[in-house]
Amino acid sequence: MEIDQLLVIGFIALFAAASGYFKLLKPSGAIAAFLTGMSLWAGFGLKGLFLMGAFFLTSSLLSRYKSKVKEHLGELHEKGSARDWAQVAANGGTAAIAGLANFISPDPVWFLVLGISIASANADTWASELGVLSRKQPVSIKSFKTVPRGTSGAISGFGTAASAAGSLLIALTGGFLFNEGAGWILSVFLLGVTGALLDTLFGAYIQAGFKCVRCNLLTEKLTHCTLPTKKVSGFSRINNDVVNFISCFTAASMGIVLYNIL
Repeated sequence: MEIDQLLVIGFIALFAAASGYFKLLKPSGAIAAFLTGMSLWAGFGLKGLFLMGAFFLTSSLLSRYKSKVKEHLGELHEKGSARDWAQVAANGGTAAIAGLANFISPDPVWFLVLGISIASANADTWASELGVLSRKQPVSIKSFKTVPRGTSGAISGFGTAASAAGSLLIALTGGFLFNEGAGWILSVFLLGVTGALLDTLFGAYIQAGFKCVRCNLLTEKLTHCTLPTKKVSGFSRINNDVVNFISCFTAASMGIVLYNIL
């Protein structure tokens, strides 16, 4: 193995370890991030790592932006801001698959899959992290009624704008890194936003929702107030991580279909 290859591997390992040290990732998340980084490097080189880095760094910073205001979300969400292996796989799994696929059988379509999957993850993350700061209460796309900030399956004008901005950042960055044209950038942007919208739909209709049997709080947690919660919607095995992966994968698959048609 050449020196430059060892340096890249060392950089990926150091980045993953540092993310764990600074509590951006849990230990399992750091391992998953290392494996994801290796897959991206194998398939897309350093440019693939840079594109994923744009997602990871901005999403990590946004998760800590106005963290005091977001403290109440700990009662609603199953997991905290430090990502475990399942959260890394949910947001980066499709991109990692594209990296392996491009390494085994190079094809321009895998670059599109990479861009769309990361744009989708970034759009959803920006919508989640910034949407909760909206002055107006979000609306459930299932009941069309206002719901608490941070509720899965809800949208707000500010959150939607944040979603579009997150997708656009990845589309423009990917277009620059891979020297792609306006058509590629537009496709990644639109399908990235589509992925975030799918995440909202899946969050409303199939993600498991629970209610605390003591305080009646609607939550994603399996336990609350030291007691097991009661499932009131969705499917038990489909949590937010599953929804995130399905959304990114579906949006990327739509990109493959359009690529083959056009």
